Amino acid sequence: MVKILIVRLGALGDILHALPAVTAIRSALPQATIGWVVEENWSELLTAPGHKLPPEATGPQRPVVNLIHTVNTRRWRRHMVEAKTWSEIRGYLKRLRGVQYDVAIDFQGNIKSAVCARASAAREISGFVNPREAAARFLYARRFPRRGEHVIEQNLALANQAIQPCLAGQQLKLLAPQLPCDPAAEAWAQAEIARLGIGNFAMVTPGAGWGGKQWPAERFGQVARALAAHNLKTLVNAGPGEEDLANVVVQASGGGAVAVRCTIAQLIALTRRARIFLGGDTGPLHLAAALGIPVVAMFAPTDPARTGPFGTRAVVLRHPESKTTFAHDREPDEALLKISAEEVIGAARYLLGAAHA
Repeated sequence: MVKILIVRLGALGDILHALPAVTAIRSALPQATIGWVVEENWSELLTAPGHKLPPEATGPQRPVVNLIHTVNTRRWRRHMVEAKTWSEIRGYLKRLRGVQYDVAIDFQGNIKSAVCARASAAREISGFVNPREAAARFLYARRFPRRGEHVIEQNLALANQAIQPCLAGQQLKLLAPQLPCDPAAEAWAQAEIARLGIGNFAMVTPGAGWGGKQWPAERFGQVARALAAHNLKTLVNAGPGEEDLANVVVQASGGGAVAVRCTIAQLIALTRRARIFLGGDTGPLHLAAALGIPVVAMFAPTDPARTGPFGTRAVVLRHPESKTTFAHDREPDEALLKISAEEVIGAARYLLGAAHA
């Protein structure tokens, strides 16, 4: 049966945007061997940690892929002159090439990911005709146009074109992504909710990939204070280095919010139980959307038509003065600051009310 390699190294939201396409491949070709090259710190999006299944098997702990090829490109670059690094790289390449993949699909589209795809020695390397870094296209044997507006639709179209010879004329169907279910993480989430003494809760993530997408933490606190009036506690998800942001939210909430620190597997388990998620264009928001949780999203420099919440009930707030840019400014986008806490509170109340309509 066909062997397909997926290359999408990171990050959280980007992997989640590729996962529907790979879920569609699994559904259409249930006997296929599907591998995925991913940075090791994101592997819990594909498999529950510590659970070992035979390579040919899938299950709740690893629902989509058979083989996960983890890399640590940052550490490798920092320690490139060390013998241990080269030993790790040689071992990775041996395992990767040993599978003898038929096709590799690069969803990421930069030089690093294209090199990973080429290094697999797959018989065909496929990617977008206009990848994120233009030079990457020279490492592809087959290049395909982008089809669709949202990146999830574009990834599905790329997958459909890349493996069309294996599909016998059928088209891949857009499906909700399947995420791993880790029993240990599920137990942790239940225990954490019991420890906090909460029933229904909202989740927020005040951080963002870069400053231009970061709505003020104080306003998240105002939203949490308003939600508390509806007996809805707010859990503040704080990633590494975002502890100060989480504290600002908690302090501004008047007791309506509490910060939580968790692994990716635990974040998946906790998000599954949330009534609503509020945040900017960041990975945890896309996780909530992937899990079908209603979301309120605040956008400004990025275009929600391309990277907005997909596949769930959502209210996307974006000021008319917003301009799409990938400048990665440190300071919050001026148009983002024009989205008020009152607008976000109203959107949250609308979605929460719709759940009982």
